[in-house]
Amino acid sequence: MNSWYHSWRAAIRIARRDAWRSKGRSFLVLAMIALPILGVSAADLTLRSAELSTEQGLERTLGAADARLTDPGLGGVPIKQTPDGTNYTPVGDFDGKPWPEGKTDIGKALPAGAKSLTDSVGSGKLRTTHGLLNTEIRELKSSDPMAKGIMVVAGGRLPQKSNEVAATTHFLESSGLKVGSKLTARGLDREYTIVGSYELPDALKTDQVNALPGALLAPLDQALEKAGLPGTEPSTTHLVTVSGGFTWNMVKQTNTKGVTVTSRAVALDPPAKADVPIYQEEGWGTFEDSTAAKAAALAAVGTVVGLAMLEICLLAGPAFAVGARRSRRQLGLVGANGGDRRHIRAIVLAGGLVIGFAAAVVGTVLGLLLTFALQPVLEDYMGKRFGSFDVRPLELLGIGLLAVFTGLMAAIVPAITSSRQSVLASLTGRRGVRKSSRVLPVIGLIAVLLGAAIALYGSMMTDQFIVVAGGSAIAELGVVALTPALVGLFGRTGRILPLSPRLALRDAVRNRGRTAPAVAAVLAAVAGTVAVATYTASQDAQGKADYEARLPYGAVSVMLDEAGGRDVPSVRATVQKLLPIDVRADVDRISVGKSTCSMYSGGEGCGRYEIVVPKANQCPLWMTDPAHPNEDPSEKFSKEQRRKLAKDWRCKEVSGSSYLDSGVAIADAKLLKVLEINDPAAEKALAAGQIVSFDKRNLDAQGKINIRLVTDPKKADEAAEKGKEAPGAIKSFTAHQVSGLPNTYGVAMIVPPAAAKAAGVTTVPFGAYYSTDKMPSSAQRQRLDGELDKTGSDINLHVEEGYTSENSIVLLALTVFAGLITIGAAGIATGLAQADAEADLKTLAAVGAPPRVRRTLSGFQCGVVAAMGVLLGSAAGVLPAVGLRLTEKREQMKFYRQALDQGFSSVDSVPYVPIIVPWETLAALLVAVPVGAALLAALVTRSRGALSRREAT
Repeated sequence: MNSWYHSWRAAIRIARRDAWRSKGRSFLVLAMIALPILGVSAADLTLRSAELSTEQGLERTLGAADARLTDPGLGGVPIKQTPDGTNYTPVGDFDGKPWPEGKTDIGKALPAGAKSLTDSVGSGKLRTTHGLLNTEIRELKSSDPMAKGIMVVAGGRLPQKSNEVAATTHFLESSGLKVGSKLTARGLDREYTIVGSYELPDALKTDQVNALPGALLAPLDQALEKAGLPGTEPSTTHLVTVSGGFTWNMVKQTNTKGVTVTSRAVALDPPAKADVPIYQEEGWGTFEDSTAAKAAALAAVGTVVGLAMLEICLLAGPAFAVGARRSRRQLGLVGANGGDRRHIRAIVLAGGLVIGFAAAVVGTVLGLLLTFALQPVLEDYMGKRFGSFDVRPLELLGIGLLAVFTGLMAAIVPAITSSRQSVLASLTGRRGVRKSSRVLPVIGLIAVLLGAAIALYGSMMTDQFIVVAGGSAIAELGVVALTPALVGLFGRTGRILPLSPRLALRDAVRNRGRTAPAVAAVLAAVAGTVAVATYTASQDAQGKADYEARLPYGAVSVMLDEAGGRDVPSVRATVQKLLPIDVRADVDRISVGKSTCSMYSGGEGCGRYEIVVPKANQCPLWMTDPAHPNEDPSEKFSKEQRRKLAKDWRCKEVSGSSYLDSGVAIADAKLLKVLEINDPAAEKALAAGQIVSFDKRNLDAQGKINIRLVTDPKKADEAAEKGKEAPGAIKSFTAHQVSGLPNTYGVAMIVPPAAAKAAGVTTVPFGAYYSTDKMPSSAQRQRLDGELDKTGSDINLHVEEGYTSENSIVLLALTVFAGLITIGAAGIATGLAQADAEADLKTLAAVGAPPRVRRTLSGFQCGVVAAMGVLLGSAAGVLPAVGLRLTEKREQMKFYRQALDQGFSSVDSVPYVPIIVPWETLAALLVAVPVGAALLAALVTRSRGALSRREAT
């Protein structure tokens, strides 16, 4: 034991001295190992710091209260809830019955002796220095001790009077206001003073203002109702404090009154599963990942970590070999003075240990400092504050040990190689000849075949991506093991090359011990790049084929469904003013009930309309049997009948999508021009006051279209549940059916304004469609977005640009990444080659070789390694991408067949799942990267070396 300790101590001292002498090489290896450690340690610190303890989470949601009571909107019927209150269900069986709905008086559900604090949240448009900003309005007496912790004061103070408000820091940044500014809301003539700013620790990017209860929401609602505008739609919860805490029994008692509870006591001490009523019902329970899912996730993480370590070892291994080769005389002296092979191995391994330890320390410390320094940036990115700066020493120690282990693994092969050299060869500088292993290529070939078989099985027989990824990883490792043999095959092409590249190639083949790891490192990086690039390019091609344009190319649409269209005329004019508009087609919508109701509003006084489709034109798959309204009408047909009916014209869906309800547009003939529908008969029909229909299912036998105006949606829903027609007045319109199947981009019919007015149908402005002279520029778009933002309205603006890929930057980044790895690995191999070939270079200089030979030889040595690695990596990287795409094709074909069996008419074509090779990326990797690596190596190599006597061999 004592001998072992002293020998390793000496080895570490020697390794430390060598690392300090060769600072450049040591820094390179240290950086390669430390950078991943820095990233992992920083990620660990960030995730752990962002995780909140139960107490911290409760403080942000409950403050100092014991519970928060919420109305789930079930009309006060008894409910069952999960302990955290996020899931609930009404007590009883509601199959075939109307689902309970309605408000509940939370005040009646408060326990006796409880103290409560109301917390109301609504939304409204507040005036800012830029215009209007849709803002969350909260009414909570935040200065009350019960609310402590919900809001963190950043400046000023919390409101104490009815004319005071506080605002989030994000709102102040967005609005251009500050503490002391006056604040007003659209529709309200009252001013409020901003007296402070605060943060919501769990929602830093929320635009919110806080006022005292009753100070802002109620007056604003009254003003908006008077002006005929939508209200703030507030929701109110109660913070409650009760002596002894809000126990689980109290939660269940409150549930009987139709109110859900988030309790501090229950969160800190959850009840047993048997004591939770909702968990006793079928379909409810505590959900967590299965053992198989956890094992798959663990295997995926292990594979990624293992491949990353392999890449680092392949890159760092040649660097350790360079050090061992340059120190071979020193190692020979160790052997000459009684040291055996294990001592030499220990010295080289100690180099990996020293650099691995240094990388662990540097990476971990930098990770700590970087996370601490960037904490505000990270919190802003995640949108919430850290609970604490959580440093977990054991986890950081494990990450650091990973760096030490990686350093040792990278030094193993150089250590074994160095220990096998004879003392005489080390002292005299002779390299000797060592035959390559015959076992390793066989193992590699078996791994390639096995991995390919697994990947093929995964893509053809299972739906598990992990199987394909695992098989591809095994195959890639097999190619890495085959690298020495493949390098040897490349050597046969040397006879057709000029002098410098021939010397470089033969040198690489004869010294596979240093060439193979560098080639394998390049191979691994390029294989990953090619796999991702192939998969991404294939997805892009599929996305382009599946893309469904919402408008003709270059056309623009703007829709605004607020306040009965009050702001629509100004929005239409703004778009026309700021974009290169050719034709503008104004579009209105049908309004049933109050004109201020939004299109799909279910509020009081709001209705809707329905297209009355004649029974003869209704799809049999969708026709509900009045005697059995709850049954699926498609179930009475066989699979073959459903597939046949899916092709029936009555079951075909209108192509495209739009913001219009049922595709009904109140517009004139200009809309036809914008949609690029050239139909003179349709234009004449619109001029004559007729509806232009693009869906013949809507026409009855007399050629008319009927629209039902439903003024009582609740009764209409009850009638639908019973299989009856909804009550409501029916308006009939003469219609012109367009022949053929033009692309209408989701518009089912165009109703002329005059026809709607004549029929007594109320319409309100909704938006406009535009054709453009040319595609709007980015500057024009930005200016328009800025102007529309000033309205504070939820405007739907769409400019049809066709399919645009978002993956081009990804492909570029992958190419650059692979290029850097390739140049780094090739550079390391070139440095090792120069260390080995110094004697040959001196001889060349002595016999009169031009100075440029040294430089060109160095460049070709680097280029040869890069070219071999890129070529092998490109071939290896296609396998996983093809496997994943085949798996996706199987899944999509499965869904396609199921959709056909169900009679879904929207699925009318076989899924297109192409496999596209990204030739531009491959060209950059196969040509530009090796050439760039060769030129870079040639540029940094000195043309002349010191001429000296060649050592005897």
